[in-house]
Amino acid sequence: MKIFKMLVTPALMMAFAAPAFAADPAATPGVDQRLQNQEKRIDQGVNSGALTGREAARMERRETKIEGDLAKAKADGVVTPQERKRLNKELDHQSRVIHREKHDRQHR
Repeated sequence: MKIFKMLVTPALMMAFAAPAFAADPAATPGVDQRLQNQEKRIDQGVNSGALTGREAARMERRETKIEGDLAKAKADGVVTPQERKRLNKELDHQSRVIHREKHDRQHR
C-alpha cells in the first residue's frame, strides 16, 4: 500500500499542476469575451434602431482599433499586466460609449 501511495501521489500532484504550467502567457480570455460582448451590444443596438449607422460605424472602428492593440500585445507571446490594464481601460471606455449612444435620443 505504501508503494502505491508513493507512486500515485506524485502522479496526481503533477496532473493537477500541469494546467498551471501549460497556461498560455498570451491568453486573454477576459479581453476576448468583452470584445465579443461589446460587438453583440453594437449589433443589438443597430437591429433595435437605438444606434444610427454613423454611431455604429464609429464604434466598429474603435472595436477594430482595440483588436489591433490586442494583436500587438500578443505579438511577442506575452501579454503583460500593463498591456492588460490598457486593453481593459480601452474596453471600459468603449462600453461607456456604447451605453451612452444606445440611450441617447438619436434613432435611425
